[in-house]
Amino acid sequence: MGIPTEKKNNIYRLSENDYGGHTSSILLAEDDEEMRGLLALMLRKKGYRVFECNDGVSLLDMLSPYFLQDEEHENFDLIISDIRMPGVTGMEILTGANELDDFPPIILITAFGDKEIHMQADRLGAVALFDKPFDIDEMMKKVAEILPAPA
Repeated sequence: MGIPTEKKNNIYRLSENDYGGHTSSILLAEDDEEMRGLLALMLRKKGYRVFECNDGVSLLDMLSPYFLQDEEHENFDLIISDIRMPGVTGMEILTGANELDDFPPIILITAFGDKEIHMQADRLGAVALFDKPFDIDEMMKKVAEILPAPA
């Protein structure tokens, strides 16, 4: 039996009851279903609430209230995003986030990381960039540095 989710517009949301009030929410955007599933599972095992997006358009949809300065929006504590996805890239989200004060930190992941991509991500304020294949334990350590796991 899996974790209950509701699918709407390519976005997988957990119901509020699934994590009993934990406040650490992570928005995970990855177009590779297996990678996204593995990362979401690992994060959930650590007690984080995870919202999943399977493409850049879904990611932008979840984050649009931040960009539109809407008072009512899901407060994400961290975003983990693939750089290359259909629709909108993680780098484009990071570029837009650079304009806002209250935007959550962003970890980027990519299969196409070169020196320029790393420099650009660093310049735009990514808290980390992981090149695929990466050590999931290393990513989990980075997540824990940013967001201590819920008790």
